[in-house]
Amino acid sequence: MIRALWSTQLQERLRLPCLWTGQGVVRGAQALGLRLRNRWLFAFDILVLPVVIFASYAFRLGTPDLGPFWSSYGQFVFICVALAPMMFIRAGLYSRFWPYATAEDFANLILVTVTLVVISRLAVLIVGASLELAGASAVKPPPVGAFVLTLFGTVASVCAPRFALSLAGMTSFNRQTANSQEPVVILGAGHAGVMIAREIRRNQHLNLKVAAFVDDDPTKMGTVIHGIKVEGRCQDLADVALHTHASKAIIAMPSAPGSTIREIADICKSANVEAQIVPGLYDLIGGQVRIEQLRHVEIEDLLRREPIHTDLAAVEATITGKSVLVTGAGGSIGSELCRQILRFHPREMILLGHGENSIFSIQRELLRLVHEANNASLSPTEIVPVIADIRFVERVDAVFESYRPDVVFHAGAHKHVPLMEQHPTEAILTNVCGTENVLAASKRVGVERFVYISTDKAVNPTSVMGASKRAAELLVLQAAKDVVRPYVVVRFGNVLGSRGSVVLTMKDQIARGGPVTVTHPEMVRFFMTIPEAVQLVLQASVIGTGGEVFTFDMGEPVRILDLARDLIRLSGLTEDEDIDIEFIGPRPGEKLYEELFLESEDYSRTSHEKIFISKPTPKMQTSDFHTKLDQLKQVAHGRDDAAVRSHLQALVPKYQPGSITATHGMWCHQPGQERSSVSGDHQPARVASAFEIAIETGTK
Repeated sequence: MIRALWSTQLQERLRLPCLWTGQGVVRGAQALGLRLRNRWLFAFDILVLPVVIFASYAFRLGTPDLGPFWSSYGQFVFICVALAPMMFIRAGLYSRFWPYATAEDFANLILVTVTLVVISRLAVLIVGASLELAGASAVKPPPVGAFVLTLFGTVASVCAPRFALSLAGMTSFNRQTANSQEPVVILGAGHAGVMIAREIRRNQHLNLKVAAFVDDDPTKMGTVIHGIKVEGRCQDLADVALHTHASKAIIAMPSAPGSTIREIADICKSANVEAQIVPGLYDLIGGQVRIEQLRHVEIEDLLRREPIHTDLAAVEATITGKSVLVTGAGGSIGSELCRQILRFHPREMILLGHGENSIFSIQRELLRLVHEANNASLSPTEIVPVIADIRFVERVDAVFESYRPDVVFHAGAHKHVPLMEQHPTEAILTNVCGTENVLAASKRVGVERFVYISTDKAVNPTSVMGASKRAAELLVLQAAKDVVRPYVVVRFGNVLGSRGSVVLTMKDQIARGGPVTVTHPEMVRFFMTIPEAVQLVLQASVIGTGGEVFTFDMGEPVRILDLARDLIRLSGLTEDEDIDIEFIGPRPGEKLYEELFLESEDYSRTSHEKIFISKPTPKMQTSDFHTKLDQLKQVAHGRDDAAVRSHLQALVPKYQPGSITATHGMWCHQPGQERSSVSGDHQPARVASAFEIAIETGTK
């Protein structure tokens, strides 16, 4: 810690060599005249130094008569008194407002003072040795004991008045604000809770006071952490809030799963306490918790899962120092990919997208992150924005020839199911033709690793969007065979907070007073947060060797009706009283249940507990696949929507458009078992248990 403080503060603030130049003296004089806020502290420091040094000598020698040490004492005092103003002013010790001083301020004060005494001691020894070499009478060097006593005495003398000011300031402020501060209870007495408590104490303008911790860890019961007592368990919140008069609670459990957060949110509501929460680990940059990150409980918190363990070394080896291109970089997934990739210090990051505003936005954010990182050991990542439409092969080729990326994450696509039902040609031109263009350019310039972001809607698709993504998957798998490189597909479900997400739609409906629309009471979906999904994408990208489809374990499926009810409750409203829920029927191309594996895919767990891998069977592509693909591209360029649907079905035989009853009741089909259509009797729990049985028994 001392070494870090020396490098970041003393080197920047002291700049001792310049003090001996004319410019340094002038600057010091200006600082003395213009920046000196604590003049009486300056006077005290100058006066106390001779006294402390004399007392140290006298105590060490056992007599006030220093005898042969008077010369070294005089030199010690002269050098100390001469250096102290320059060093203290340069370090900003007289520009601080000590009643509000922090621990960092006092650490800096101690370091500067120790440096002053050590330099003065060395200077006395050098002067004495120089005089002796010049033939002058020898000067008795200062006793080591006197130096040690001077060191401790000077630190204590310089710190004492400032500490008294700080103590008086805190006492005065606490007395003035005691009645205006709002008591809060922190749920979770772990690292995050302690950091939040420190932040609240440091930021007195918040007018908050931590009244108590509550935590379910029995070893913490009754303990005192930074002067704050752990009063009980989370279920005791109502009693704790009553006797502390707290009307607000802060949930400081960034690693807790959604089920725990849901339970605690209900406890807060029952206790009539306003709940705020620290974001999950996926949303905490660098793992640091700050008071400004506190927010109300969101639906993402209720669906939170246990943290994913990522092989950071493998991801770093794949990305560090490489040129990385992300298509769809301005979108929800693409932009988060860019943020997380940046942490691994690529040499260059190419942000390819069609929308200029979104690319400009993520470019500014990444440039700010690069500036804040300021890693001296690594060259800063070059951020390159590129406006391009992947449907135009010439433009894609030009971009790849210009930048020749090493790694490509292909996230650019049309993903909105109902809109692509209305505009099937656009889905084919972007999702199929665009992917083919990106793949061809990647093969041409020798891209080392290619990751395609797909969707669970590509499995037994009932929508144009899903079928187009399945066709793109087949293109990637074929390219992997051609280049024998890790070209892989990553497949997952809905992401919370993405553009067009059902969550954003429902929030908007609630804000307008309702009703909240749900397509079907038994409609279920798999959900992930965007940071969580991207973290698994990066992990899957380093597992693949080529031609694999990776699928994420997304936990339990969520019933959309339950999602709507949670959002209404989190908004502080009541279903049927404040907000109505209206069933509008499934939209074209929608399933009741999503699936993650095809019947023909041979899947198994990978070395990562949250990622499954499936290898395509030889029969997954028909011999006339490329002929059918060319026909599909031809009718798409001709803008013939009816022909597009027909040729898409020929290319992707599993595509069954328009009929929701064709959706399977299980998202993993077991051999020898007839497929069943969805009905109102199927429950989400049955979907999950079927998958678990398939995994445990080893059936595919």
